[in-house]
Amino acid sequence: MTLHVACLFSGGKDSCYAAGWALSQGWTVTLVTMNPEPYSMMFHHPNVQWTKLQAETMGVKQMTVSTKHETELNDLENALRKLKIEGIVTGAVASVYQKDRIEAIGKRLGVSVHSPLWHSDEKKLNELLDTMEIYVIAVAAEGLGKEFLGKPLRKLVDAKVKNIHPFLEGGEGETFVTNAPFFKKRIEINGWKISWDGVRGVAEIEDAGIVKK
Repeated sequence: MTLHVACLFSGGKDSCYAAGWALSQGWTVTLVTMNPEPYSMMFHHPNVQWTKLQAETMGVKQMTVSTKHETELNDLENALRKLKIEGIVTGAVASVYQKDRIEAIGKRLGVSVHSPLWHSDEKKLNELLDTMEIYVIAVAAEGLGKEFLGKPLRKLVDAKVKNIHPFLEGGEGETFVTNAPFFKKRIEINGWKISWDGVRGVAEIEDAGIVKK
């Protein structure tokens, strides 16, 4: 059965995997990217403006929604309602806070919710690392320093930092994907702006473009 689904999409490894999974089901996918204020509990913030390149190379439509902390869930629900979707796909791995709220929206809209990475482990993470090009674009946890920003996620994983969730859950880190099996062409990042305050940091993409694989 072909469904029209909305994939909640930040450009990171989890939502990219979820989008690829939805495409592999033969579904029609629309990416829904929330552009929140910094430190949102629900949505990834850094570099969301560059997700347009990922949508382009995936060959799918994208809706981007700017929002504020106090309205972000309502804004998401209103956007999904306008799309007239039949399902929602998320990259949720371990956050009950996020998953419960998305499932509540799905229930109100009368649509199914799919989270193909839910409770995934290091074996699944290694699958993502083997099939995608993934860069670290934010860190905010003890043991994660400036040296990981703008670098491949593999470097961070190989460092085996103690007490860090394998998928960087709980706001420990954020990522951006530049290539995946379902990308028609890869994305090349041509410059980073690194910000570090001694505790947390962000790698902002200064320039990027789509190139041949």
